[in-house]
Amino acid sequence: MRSLPLHEDQQWPFLLSLLPSDLEESARQSKSLLRCRNVPDAAALMRMALAYAVSDLSLKDVAAWAHGLGIAEITGPGLFYRLRESESWLQRVLAQTLQDQVKIEFESRLRLRVVDATVVTGPGAKGTEWRAHVLIDPGTGGFRAVELTGAHGGEGYGRYRVQAGDVILGDRAYATARGLMAMQSAGAFVLARMNPHAIRLCDARRNRISLHEKEGEVPQIGGVEFDIQVPIPPENSSKSHKSWPLGRAVAWIPARAVAARTRLGEVIWLLTTLPIEQANSCELMQIYRLRWQIELLFKRLKSQLHLDTLPSRQGPTARSWMLARFLAAALAQELVQPAGPLSPWGYQLRPRRLHA
Repeated sequence: MRSLPLHEDQQWPFLLSLLPSDLEESARQSKSLLRCRNVPDAAALMRMALAYAVSDLSLKDVAAWAHGLGIAEITGPGLFYRLRESESWLQRVLAQTLQDQVKIEFESRLRLRVVDATVVTGPGAKGTEWRAHVLIDPGTGGFRAVELTGAHGGEGYGRYRVQAGDVILGDRAYATARGLMAMQSAGAFVLARMNPHAIRLCDARRNRISLHEKEGEVPQIGGVEFDIQVPIPPENSSKSHKSWPLGRAVAWIPARAVAARTRLGEVIWLLTTLPIEQANSCELMQIYRLRWQIELLFKRLKSQLHLDTLPSRQGPTARSWMLARFLAAALAQELVQPAGPLSPWGYQLRPRRLHA
């Protein structure tokens, strides 16, 4: 693997300017650096964490590298202990870094966001071990939020914090009644590909309908849409949409089912809560194509940052390693893409306090 040189001397001063200004305070509050024995400050600990995350170096090698450059006097086991205790700190710094990258957006008709999850596994894994649930801005291709869960952390709209007015794009795993309810409660809109057999749908009179029977109305070219109602199941119901009567629905969400055909004649269904005044059926089909941006992001993370080469499967530093690697990706996207007004300095200037 070719190392991403974020931690090296040439890049580190610029990278340090992109990290939160309260790095020292947050490290102590999260108990990652209560005592500075062998590690002089939080910046040194962060630099070693990034070196371990984005290179092929072992913990012992990172410790030797840090000693050679005068960054810290620490052993491999000592660095292991520091990283094990840094999980909450790295999570906090990642959240702050992503929040700082949220720029004031230009006025636009729709504020689009894309969500999806990717699997991260370690050596010798026989199945899913970790999932990274990611939200991106398709306009820039950069990610704006990430949550790490274990294998049982399912995909769903309810995992994401969104703003009122956002339009959230998702694949078929996100076209669920409870997902629609979560987004409606936040004041956001949904646009997701849909499997009509996996969600209960009703007409305006709240009678059960089958979209499969309506596929004959879908034209060869262009789109068609149907006004529908989505019943929200009671809390104690099972995942099966056939196991509870409609009379027990806790809420009803008005939506639209949009359909079009591929060149091979396959019918593609989309589910949206966006009003028709905001986008018609053809516009929705065009908008949904932007969901592919998140697949490109996952490809970049795995091909350039090697997110899929977790050094240990369930070890004490596995989660810290993933958080550090996502932090490296967040910093890298700030360095390489001109988001917002261009700075002649090439990085964000921030006043620094000098210590005697």
